[in-house]
Amino acid sequence: MSVLEKVRPERPAATARESRVTDDDGRRVRPAELLWRYLLLLAVLALTTGPFLWQLATSLKGPTEDIYSSPPRLLPAHPTLHNYARVADTIPVWDYALNSLKVAVANVVTNCVGSALAGYALARLRYRGRRVTTLVFVLAMLVPVEGIVIAQFTTMRELGLNNTLIGVVLPGAVGAMNVLLMRNAFRGLPHEIEEAAYVDGANVWQRFLRIALPSVKGTLAVVAIFAFMGAWDDFLWPLIVLSDPSKFTLTIGLNYLHGTFANDERLVAAGTVIAVAPLIALFACLQRYFFRGVGEGAVKG
Repeated sequence: MSVLEKVRPERPAATARESRVTDDDGRRVRPAELLWRYLLLLAVLALTTGPFLWQLATSLKGPTEDIYSSPPRLLPAHPTLHNYARVADTIPVWDYALNSLKVAVANVVTNCVGSALAGYALARLRYRGRRVTTLVFVLAMLVPVEGIVIAQFTTMRELGLNNTLIGVVLPGAVGAMNVLLMRNAFRGLPHEIEEAAYVDGANVWQRFLRIALPSVKGTLAVVAIFAFMGAWDDFLWPLIVLSDPSKFTLTIGLNYLHGTFANDERLVAAGTVIAVAPLIALFACLQRYFFRGVGEGAVKG
């Protein structure tokens, strides 16, 4: 045995095992507790993704396959895309999807621009009544949509915007929650950065566009996701304000599948998957910004 081998300290075998069962704060986690954690995570995963996977499997099952078999079968025996073609033949699903896309994109743009401007004003600018304005946005979140839907409909009628996509977008153009998210994100930025820019002669618009806004891109992605999801999934308000079938959004159009073809669950499942697919694609593209944005908005309250 060499001299180096004699003086080299031996690493205890238990250290490697302990590192695999320690928590983030260094606390050792017992195997039974770790098992319960994984079981809880699996149960939550089944509750959240189970219904969607069931709808996806149902949409791929053919007309001869029993969807009510016992025990239930998740995987279709003979997968087919015929149900999706039937949805397009039954209703103008792509026209409805285009209307929903127009509403959702407009909602994303207005919420991102309006929430960023309002959030920066609440977080960085000094003016009389700023605290009261912040309180108004907080109180706006407590008002249920059902309580103001009549007032919104009356307003759209007076403006002549009933039965238009603009009338669908306008009430949700700037959300109170999105404004507060941007406010918290801007408040988390160090004041020294903007003070240095102010000394260099930058005005408030230059500080907002070149310093503050690029630093909160993650929170802006969170606002974009929330705005898109809210506009894409909205059913009540488009149902109230729209009367022309050619201007229906996807959620209203899919209601025809439930009403006329309620017994054909395959058709309903295919329509549901078509409606959910854009949301999954959007979140997959912006997920890294989403999780970073959650941290940005939680730095300071």
